[in-house]
Amino acid sequence: MATVRRTARALMYSTRARQVFTVPEYLAPSTIFHQQCSRFHNTGAPTPPHSTQIPANEDAPSSSSTSSEKPQTSKTPSQPFTKAQSDFLSSALRVNQAGELAATLIYTAQTPPIVRAHPHLRPLMKHMYDQEAGHLTYFNSLLAKHRIRPTAMYPVWQVAATALGWGTAIMGREVAMACTEAVETEIGEHYNEQVRVLLDWADKMEARGEGLGEELTQMIGKLRRIRDEELEHLDHAVEHDAKEAKPYEVLTNVIRGGCRTAIWISEKV
Repeated sequence: MATVRRTARALMYSTRARQVFTVPEYLAPSTIFHQQCSRFHNTGAPTPPHSTQIPANEDAPSSSSTSSEKPQTSKTPSQPFTKAQSDFLSSALRVNQAGELAATLIYTAQTPPIVRAHPHLRPLMKHMYDQEAGHLTYFNSLLAKHRIRPTAMYPVWQVAATALGWGTAIMGREVAMACTEAVETEIGEHYNEQVRVLLDWADKMEARGEGLGEELTQMIGKLRRIRDEELEHLDHAVEHDAKEAKPYEVLTNVIRGGCRTAIWISEKV
């Protein structure tokens, strides 16, 4: 009987072991490479993780068969950005940060009068503000990381954005939405131009066989997402009767002209 019990226990443990230690493929760990980036520099090839030496084994696949199964294309380390490229990025990020600050202040000033008169717009106003606040956080982090000074016009833009938001809100929902349409039209075009420039850089780097670098790749993706969210705000404004504002043409042209002027000044100062 003791022998029978031992045999049954061994079979039970063996079955349980097979159940416990069977790991699905999608849970297997993956290797992640991290690139080291300096200020606006793509510093070259990623640093591989520490490797463990495996003793030779007759059953192990040969290096030739492994390389044929997983072809690897090596790219040369990318060169540091030129002075003109670094200046462009510094200027662009400074303007972006100032623009997102202005956007959060406009929505902060618009929300109380608009929501008081139209309570159903509270979720929309909060949604647009939250997205702008996320954009501002991202550009704040980039300015701090790369030690880029904010625009010297920061205090002026704070007052101007707050006044614009409050003034358009007390003039009514349509005027507030027309303000959003005008601002987001200019900002969307501004981000789109930056994305085009960075994609042109990326195409030229790839043509030279250089890697893009982690930070540049992430920046292109982030700018695309931010641009799309700004254009989403424009669509919301049009859906909520922005074009019914009086006088629509004068109002939107003045606001768009002010945005272009603020962008130009922030690039220089």
